[in-house]
Amino acid sequence: MSIRKATIDELDSLTELFDSYRVFYHQESDSEGAKSFLKERFLNEESVVFIAFEEGSAVGFVQLYPTFSSVSMKRSWTLNDLYVNASARKKGFGEKLIQAAIEFAEETGAKGLSLETGEDNLTAQRLYEKIGFKKESNYFYYFTL
Repeated sequence: MSIRKATIDELDSLTELFDSYRVFYHQESDSEGAKSFLKERFLNEESVVFIAFEEGSAVGFVQLYPTFSSVSMKRSWTLNDLYVNASARKKGFGEKLIQAAIEFAEETGAKGLSLETGEDNLTAQRLYEKIGFKKESNYFYYFTL
């Protein structure tokens, strides 16, 4: 098992994982769209991706997006995407990817690392809480459009 920060050189492997991730969330497969989306993130330096390998094959990834706090005047990171192929689940890849994200946030002097998950995604909730994430109870999150 190895985890490393992805580069554009891993775009093909990452595209396959990203497309599978989107299908997992009930989106139609769109490999070309996925590749274009990821390539744009890399070229514009708009996200950071860590990729997991098992015996040389890419099996999972985590994608982080930067955000900023005006109050603390610091950067924060949003863990937006986490995915591990079904064949590699229950082997610790998800936890290792999240740990890489946490270490990266610490290395960049970030205020913190946030994420959100579905109310019914109990497996993910248990993992996040095991790692040390706390469920936010002081704020309401709103969304429009």
